Amino acid sequence: MSEKKHILDYDTVALDDEDSALVIIDQTQLPYNTEILHLKTQEEIWEAIYKLQVRGAPAIGVAAGYGIYLAAKSFSTESYDEFLLLFRKAKDYLNSSRPTAVNLSWALNRMERVVTSHKDLPVKEIIELLHKESAAIQEEDIETCRRIGEYGLSLVKPGDGLLTHCNAGQLATSKYGTATAPMYLGYERGYNFHIFADETRPLLQGARLTAYELMDSGLDVTLICDNMSASVMKKGWVNAVFVGCDRVAANGDAANKIGTSVVAAVAKYYNVPVYICAPTSTIDMNTPTGEQINIEQRPAEEVTEMWYKRRMAPEGIKVYNPAFDVTDNNLIAAIVTEYGIARAPYTQSLKEIMRKKEEAEKLKQK
Repeated sequence: MSEKKHILDYDTVALDDEDSALVIIDQTQLPYNTEILHLKTQEEIWEAIYKLQVRGAPAIGVAAGYGIYLAAKSFSTESYDEFLLLFRKAKDYLNSSRPTAVNLSWALNRMERVVTSHKDLPVKEIIELLHKESAAIQEEDIETCRRIGEYGLSLVKPGDGLLTHCNAGQLATSKYGTATAPMYLGYERGYNFHIFADETRPLLQGARLTAYELMDSGLDVTLICDNMSASVMKKGWVNAVFVGCDRVAANGDAANKIGTSVVAAVAKYYNVPVYICAPTSTIDMNTPTGEQINIEQRPAEEVTEMWYKRRMAPEGIKVYNPAFDVTDNNLIAAIVTEYGIARAPYTQSLKEIMRKKEEAEKLKQK
């Protein structure tokens, strides 16, 4: 009899190069059904990102890397100029699937640099370099999350109560997650954390995804609705908040799933530190403040009827359904990256983090 397969035994995102397919877990089906999708066309990949079948900023970046490689592999031309034209058209198309998560454009721009910096090579060799680069994006994601976990773990102590909002777990990355990385590493080391997962309406990603993956992995997790965070903090059950993010502005303002700013404001009132777990790929030094972050608007049906047998809101009601909000930097105790922990003033500390990243990348190239 075969052992039960846990959700984290599956790859969130993978490449089946032989079959020319992007392989993902369809996260819209969790937790009741673990369906693995093999996406072969650019339209299927675009739709999977838009419909949140693959989601989470790092996982979207990995999917974009593999997706644009598969597009390049399908082009039937040996002309560099024609190849570049087709590549950029595919890049712009994939980039239009979701506007807020900077990892999407970051991964696609990184892949484009491979093309533009090797224009003297035959197209066939450029495609192989794109293959290697897409795999490198995923490998780096795993190492990045592990390092975020180590830095995050240094901010808490065994037995602490931790609250997380939305899903910044392994299902949002290639391994460990960002906000959950300290939790998984702590679990391995016997920290016995008590974790609270927010429900995060209307997409229920805390309930369907975070609560599911943490519980399935053996961690002590309690599901709460979004409006219960003040209650558990007032009781002293939460010692720290760890959340992920989709984009960090140069001043430390951070865009994350809608409701994060509410959690952060409540946490500030109860003197609970809020830590943003941010791979440097989500830090956008070209965006001065959170005011300039483009916030995605989702369909009204997600609020009025998505999870109900019958429509639960009156016909014709106006609906405001932003996917994200921006947490002001003065509500954030620290931003945890793979190159260290940034604290206020973030305009200085994030520059220092990005300098460390640049130095590390130069060393790699030597």
